[in-house]
Amino acid sequence: MIGILDYGMGNLFSVSSALEGLGVPFIISDNQAKLNETDAMILPGVGAFKDAMTCLEDKKHVEFIRDYAKKKPLLGICLGMQLLFEESEEHGLTKGLSLLPGRVIKFSGFSPKTGKSYKVPHMGWNTLSIKQPESCLVKGLSHHYAYFVHSYYVDTNRPEVVIATADYDVDVPAVVGDGQNVFGTQFHPEKSSECGLSILKKFIEYAALRKQTNA
Repeated sequence: MIGILDYGMGNLFSVSSALEGLGVPFIISDNQAKLNETDAMILPGVGAFKDAMTCLEDKKHVEFIRDYAKKKPLLGICLGMQLLFEESEEHGLTKGLSLLPGRVIKFSGFSPKTGKSYKVPHMGWNTLSIKQPESCLVKGLSHHYAYFVHSYYVDTNRPEVVIATADYDVDVPAVVGDGQNVFGTQFHPEKSSECGLSILKKFIEYAALRKQTNA
């Protein structure tokens, strides 16, 4: 059973539709007791970092998420991935969940490499460059195109948490994780065709494996 955390700022319909298509049982809930019974949890996110953290704090989900990730797999999607990191400069400096090292910053819109401006947000299909081919989320992945829509990206000096990147003037962390329980995708896997659905399926398979191992 997969839990989808409903905290008021997630695209619940598209995520749940993807799980339905994969034939995976799930619940959408903000009830921590019910979510604790799941095998893995998805943290979706659409909107601004500051607003999302306020929602999580108001609903007392911050410590719950941190505790959950100590025991079971957690997947942050889009803004949900950014929330996994230490802080964001979006609408003023805001502390994140601090489950992964790094800071969320805005695309500058100007490339010092080319001396030209580029469009912000990063929107459209882009190719994933796999940095950790043995990671459970990308091992054996045959399709590498994902759909992005974001104006902020993760800046981290810890390459071990970057599983895959996408080139948009800078190397954008597109798939991240600690290799244990905490994972994230900057793109929406449920909107990224075969590539995204494969990654979502691999996360679910990993959760099932972790459940068997811990049984």
